[in-house]
Formats: sequence, structure tokens, C-alpha cells
Amino acid sequence: MFPLEFFLYLQIILFLFITPGTPRIVIISYSMNYGVKNCVWTALGDVSANIIQATLVIFVIGSFLSENSIILNLLKWIGIIYLIYLAYDIYKSRPKDINSKEISQKSFFSFYKDGFLVAGTSPKAWMFFPFIFPQFINFNENYIVQFLILLTTYVILDFISLIGYAILANNLIVWIKANPKVINTISACVLIIIAIIIALTQQY
Repeated sequence: MFPLEFFLYLQIILFLFITPGTPRIVIISYSMNYGVKNCVWTALGDVSANIIQATLVIFVIGSFLSENSIILNLLKWIGIIYLIYLAYDIYKSRPKDINSKEISQKSFFSFYKDGFLVAGTSPKAWMFFPFIFPQFINFNENYIVQFLILLTTYVILDFISLIGYAILANNLIVWIKANPKVINTISACVLIIIAIIIALTQQY
């Protein structure tokens, strides 16, 4: 892996992280409803799923997964169902005072689980790691070191971008309190639209 290849890799993942996909829509809504501190657990769940995905793809099931449309379609529909559930959960919630005891109703594990499942069932992620991620690894050299460098870079930047979205969203909380259902309705609708797009366009 040469510096130019690493630079290209950085450009690709930064573009992915800047684009507000499903994990970031969830983070935005959770930040406004539960505060930035709780979003840390959701972000940790997201990057944990990514670590498992990358490891499985490179060392275990990369070729099998890329050639097995049944598994990819199964992941797609699990993800769609979970997106619809999250859309409903977000829609019926309301922004809370981040010091409120109401937040304790949702455990740290629940925040972590949501982040893990959103990322873990994302067909987009399962397509990125088998088809794009390995392109930046020279398997004729010490590919384990290359893998660790690329994955560490991915995880750190992904985590930073997720928390960045959470902080940005939380700074809008004054406006949200004046319009308590607006962002939740928008977020829920966006998740439903994403689920529909995935169902209609991602064929394996």
C-alpha cells in the first residue's frame, strides 16, 4: 500500500462519512432526544459492527459473501425491517432534557445495540468491505499490518464523524424544543425513504 493509495482511501471514506447515511440519521435523532453522551454508545456500536464486518470479509467470508446473493438479500431485508422499527421508535419519541431521568429508560446497551444493528445489517457496508476495502491491500506483502492501518483509520474517522453529527444536532436543541416533533418526523420519514430505496434498488 503506497501513500497515494492511502490518500485515495481517505478520500473515499471521508466522502462516505460526510454523506448523512442511515447511521448518521439515527445519531442526529438520538442526539436531539437523548444527548451527545448517550450517542457515544451508538457510535461505539456502529464501529464495532464495522470491525467485525471488515475482519470477516478479509479473513473469513469475503469471496463467499460476494458470490452469495441469498445472504446479501437476507441482510438487506433484516436491515429494512430494523430501519422501519427505528423510524417508528424515533417518530413516537420526543426531545428530552438531557438531564432528565427519562433518559434512564433507555440503557447504554440499547444505544449500543441500535448502532451495532444499523451498521451490521447495512448492505452498503457489506458491499464496501468486500469490494472496495480489499482494493487498498497488497496481499503479496504484510497484509495484516495494512489491514490494521486501514481499519484503524476507518474506525477513528467514522467515530469522529458520528460524534460530530451528534454535537451539531445537539446544538440545534433550542430550535428543536420549540418544534418538538419536526426533526423526529423528518428523521423517521428519511429512514422510511432509505428503507424503500434499499428495497427497490439493491438487487443481488
